[in-house]
Amino acid sequence: MRLITFEDPVQRSRIGAVTDDGRIVDLRSACALYLRDVESESAFDRLADALVPANMLALFEGGDTSLEAAHKAFDYALHNDGAAGPRGETIFYSASEVRLKAPIVPRKFFHTAGNFREHHEEATKAGFSHPVMPWIVFFQNVDAIIGHDEPVIYPEHLTQELDYELELAVVLKKGGKHFSPEEAISHIGGYVIFNDITARDIQRREMKSGVFSFCKGIDTFCPLGPWIVTADEIPNPHNLKMELRVNGESRQRSHSSKMSVKIPEILSHYSPMGYSAGDVVSTGTVSGVAAFSGDPKAWYLKPGDVMECEIEKIGILRNRVISWEEAYGHKPAALTTQETRS
Repeated sequence: MRLITFEDPVQRSRIGAVTDDGRIVDLRSACALYLRDVESESAFDRLADALVPANMLALFEGGDTSLEAAHKAFDYALHNDGAAGPRGETIFYSASEVRLKAPIVPRKFFHTAGNFREHHEEATKAGFSHPVMPWIVFFQNVDAIIGHDEPVIYPEHLTQELDYELELAVVLKKGGKHFSPEEAISHIGGYVIFNDITARDIQRREMKSGVFSFCKGIDTFCPLGPWIVTADEIPNPHNLKMELRVNGESRQRSHSSKMSVKIPEILSHYSPMGYSAGDVVSTGTVSGVAAFSGDPKAWYLKPGDVMECEIEKIGILRNRVISWEEAYGHKPAALTTQETRS
């Protein structure tokens, strides 16, 4: 399944699954219909709320039980195309009727850096201030998460070197601590595309102390989506083509087979910190970022640029960069103050 979080026509937050022809199935309503018609459950509403809640984090916290219920609901809806819910609720929406949101906002978002050694090699060639060490871990600010077609806001009072980083990320369906790579497989619920937006000038300053966080955690710097593809749809996540385009021009092009450390090892290695169901773990970016190109100034993002992150078997995550003024209707206070002083 391709699992989404969406706003329906009256702006209620719902979770759904995308059909092959691009329509949206409201999974909670479909589950209630399945429970009434197939399982003959009299308390179908209450049970549907428990099994397939209208919140993606809660769905993944339900683990295999909730994911299997969502699968059954989706399949039943497809076999009863056009049906309404047990109380007349809409089950099928067209894509134009809904608004996609970030598919999940996890409790914790684990970053992996340096896993694609091609990224380290391009950084070395470009003379970057610090080596990109193998699979470092740090945390993302989950409040910076945005979804498909939501804008990345360029904070021009903070940075002049806005960069992109295409990554494959894992969504966990089960929490846990101190588990082996072999055990890690049972924790994987699905996969999602992540664009690790980075302010490179801030990053260089931060890395003088050996750490970085602010450069990647600014509001809207965490596009995630367009949906979560459940693990059963991707039996081998290390066999996926990856490409990021800016205004249609290919910038990053690689393959998930180039990870130096595979996903089970990553999950196991971080597990002493403890996972919760619904946590997201990224796997590192590939070569082709603006900072390490032949002409970084020409490749850094600017307002009006459209990024498309594509990973085979998942889809395309698209986000436009907009100016602070377009987002908020005024210039940043820091710039206004500076102009007043001059």
